[in-house]
Amino acid sequence: MERSKKYVESAKLIDKTKVYDVKEAINTVLSTAKAKFDETIELHIRLGVDGRNADQQVRGVVVLPEGTGKTVKVLVIAKGDKAEEAKKAGADIVGDDEIIAKIMSGSWLDFDVCITTPDMMGALGRCARILGPKGLMPNPKSGTVTMDVTKAIKDVKAGKVEYRLDKQNIIHVRIGKASFGAEKLLNNLTTVMDAIIKAKPAAAKGTYLKSIYLASTMGPSVKVNYSESK
Repeated sequence: MERSKKYVESAKLIDKTKVYDVKEAINTVLSTAKAKFDETIELHIRLGVDGRNADQQVRGVVVLPEGTGKTVKVLVIAKGDKAEEAKKAGADIVGDDEIIAKIMSGSWLDFDVCITTPDMMGALGRCARILGPKGLMPNPKSGTVTMDVTKAIKDVKAGKVEYRLDKQNIIHVRIGKASFGAEKLLNNLTTVMDAIIKAKPAAAKGTYLKSIYLASTMGPSVKVNYSESK
C-alpha cells in the first residue's frame, strides 16, 4: 500500500521498537496529526480473551469526561409521553412506526445513535439486519433501550461511547480530536482504560492488556505502555 508523503514524514517521528509512556504517546500522535481537518484520535486495545466464549466477552459504555468532539445526531423511537420527553431532551429525530418503515426501506440511516423504549423493540427488531451491521441497533447493555430517554440522550450528547471486542479480540475507541490537546485526551484515555480494566472477565487468564496502540485518523500508530494496576 502506497502511503502519502505526510504519512511517511510522520512515521519517521515514531520509534517502532519503542513502547511509549502514555503522555509521550499522546504528544507523539498529536505531532503526526498533520491533515487539513481535525483528526480523530483513536485507541486500539488487543485483549487476552477469547470473544467466541460468552464468559469472555468485553463490552460496555463510558462517558468521556471531555466529550468526543463530534456532534451526534440522535434518533429516538418512542410513542406518546416518551416521544414528547425525547423531544424536550434534545433528540434530533423522534418517531415510531413511520421511522421504522423508513429504515426498513434501506435508503435512510441519517443518524448516529438510535435510542428506543422497551415497548418499541418488537417492532424495531425487524430493522436488526440493517442496523446491526452498522452498529446502530439499540441494546440494553449500551443503555440505548431504556425508559429513561432523557438520561440516554444527555449521555450520548455528552460523549458516551460504546466499546466492544471485534473478531480479532481488539477494542477500537475514539477518545477525542487532535484539537483537544494532550491533557483532555489523557483524561479521556484514562477513563476508557479504567472502564475496560474493570470489565475484565473472571474467565480471562494470563495477560489481559496484550497491546495498546494510539493513532490519529491519518497518522501512524504508537505503541503505548499502560499497566492494569494504574
